Amino acid sequence: KLEKLGIHTLQDLLFHLPLRYQDRTRIRPIGSLRPGDECVVVGEIKAADVLQGRRRSLLCRIQDGTGTLTLRFFHFNAGQKNALKPGGQLRCFGEARPGPSGLEMVHPEYRQQRDEGLVAVAETLTPVYPMTEGLQQNRVRALIQMVLDELDEQAIEELLPAPLRDKWQLWSLVDSLRYLHQPPADADQNLMLEGKHPAQRRLAFEELLAHNLSLQKIRLKTREQGAPALPAQQSLIPRFLDGLPFPLTGAQQRVSAEVSNDLSQPFPMLRLVQGDVGSGKTVVAALAALQAVENGLQAAVMAPTEILAEQHYINFSNWLEPLGIEVAWLAGKLKGKARKEQLAKIVDGSAKVVVGTHALFQEEVVFHDLGLVVVDEQHRFGVHQRLSLREKGRNGDCAPHQLIMTATPIPRTLTMSAYADLDCSIIDELPPGRTPVNTVLIPDTRRNDVIERVRAACREGRQLYWVCTLIEESEQLQCQAAEVTCEQLRETLPELRIGLVHGRMKPAEKAEIMAQFKAAELDLLVATTVIEVGVDVPNASVMIIENPERLGLAQLHQLRGRVGRGSVESFCVLMYQQPLSQTGKERLAVMRQTTDGFKIAEKDLELRGPGEVLGTRQTGDMQFRIADLQRDSDLLTRVRQLAGQMADYPHQSQQLVWRWLGRGEEYGNV
Repeated sequence: KLEKLGIHTLQDLLFHLPLRYQDRTRIRPIGSLRPGDECVVVGEIKAADVLQGRRRSLLCRIQDGTGTLTLRFFHFNAGQKNALKPGGQLRCFGEARPGPSGLEMVHPEYRQQRDEGLVAVAETLTPVYPMTEGLQQNRVRALIQMVLDELDEQAIEELLPAPLRDKWQLWSLVDSLRYLHQPPADADQNLMLEGKHPAQRRLAFEELLAHNLSLQKIRLKTREQGAPALPAQQSLIPRFLDGLPFPLTGAQQRVSAEVSNDLSQPFPMLRLVQGDVGSGKTVVAALAALQAVENGLQAAVMAPTEILAEQHYINFSNWLEPLGIEVAWLAGKLKGKARKEQLAKIVDGSAKVVVGTHALFQEEVVFHDLGLVVVDEQHRFGVHQRLSLREKGRNGDCAPHQLIMTATPIPRTLTMSAYADLDCSIIDELPPGRTPVNTVLIPDTRRNDVIERVRAACREGRQLYWVCTLIEESEQLQCQAAEVTCEQLRETLPELRIGLVHGRMKPAEKAEIMAQFKAAELDLLVATTVIEVGVDVPNASVMIIENPERLGLAQLHQLRGRVGRGSVESFCVLMYQQPLSQTGKERLAVMRQTTDGFKIAEKDLELRGPGEVLGTRQTGDMQFRIADLQRDSDLLTRVRQLAGQMADYPHQSQQLVWRWLGRGEEYGNV
């Protein structure tokens, strides 16, 4: 049962912290109780009766001279009823709630007071621990008390060196644990509920430090492996830049220079490039791939979905094939002879650039000489997957360089903790000619008005997206919803050319519809969220998103980035279902107020938590026991500084990682 709570050792018990506390350190007069008060009361039994109603219950009334309180039990036996004789003294603990005849406590903990006087009240606040089925609070309290009784300075090692602890004025580990399991009666409960007490901060600090150290360890291991130095040549890149229909922005030039410098080093590049939707990350990736190819090595570009991988394949082919560079394509749907052909080109090195989905991870994929791995939308892949691609490098003794790109701006707090093994670059400038998108919130009840707006916009020669989302995760249901919406719109707007794209269509069909939309042969494109990434139609200037309250902010921001790509004023209409929850209102308000991806990401982090934002909830990475990245973000700068100083304390560093990540040291041993 303890194992279900992640408790395997005595140390795990100590780190199993209370969710909240009960105050049993004083006895409250019954007359002073208010609804919601959780407290200890003592009173004389005045009556105890079984009430026959819809639910049979035992009611016991007690008084203490200041007021009367009813105790209600739905589960009881005859012995219990007989023991509650009028005239006896009871001491109870529970939550006061409004009842039919004044305040009552339902199933309070109680004991009878004997003649020897009052039993002493608790000296400290009583902890309430996270539980699992079949375990009682009292059992866990007793187990933790046994460990605390044994806890002296030798029992649990203090791993933060004293000079560093003094410098940052941190509590000792033992004092912090004692305080959190047995807070004094006058402890600030509100501060502890917020997780901001110095004792909690001490433990959060140590946990964040352990995660940071484990990622630094990966970085060192990877760097030790060495990588081919790929100095910038001047043959292909100038030709590539001349062929582009646009000049690079200042931000693209700056980030490309950082990447180029990394590639020329004899240890693996580990760089994260963040750039808002449409900032031109793909060009930066293409320049990096060319630098690898110029040095005689291969580059692999990996994307999380087939539609995005296909988009990259089209872009890279259009850009690189005129330079005489063959681009191979690999995805799960590629079967039989076509697949064998692509695998052969990858292994013999005739394909210099390989674009694909996570199919690139598969064992049968063997590279001739892989020098660079580009991973797009990293948050869709686990840390393990990202690291396993390096095994595809030069026979395992030389790691390929890694460039990780994301259009989902990652809040600085997460970058500092989840990606501590990476250097970061930000493309913080949009190409010229981009227009800001106006975001409008409209309730679903005004659907007909929206349809009329669509009609008017198409008359003006504009193109529109209509995105359908469903509360069910099922792709099949999403596609049905899109099909139904498409039919309804065709009936209501017979004069418009309306196309449909969803995830269950064959890739060729999808590509054909998208090509028609891009060529302005369609006025309106009805789609599921498959168009979230990588679709570029400058003439599309309006997007309607149904049920936006069901999507994450990052996803809404990605979708909105599909419009505003031309010089025409663009709109994003969020058509929501009423009533909206408080969180729903907050989230949609953020979308209306800002188009800054980083602000949106910060809000997303606040509302959904780091696991959701990073997409690692399923992979088990970034699961903190005590720390909370949002709440403790102000500690991260100090954590980074301290992580740098821990190099002088190798034993403590290793023990810290072991203490907090233990057997699941998912990053450090990959």
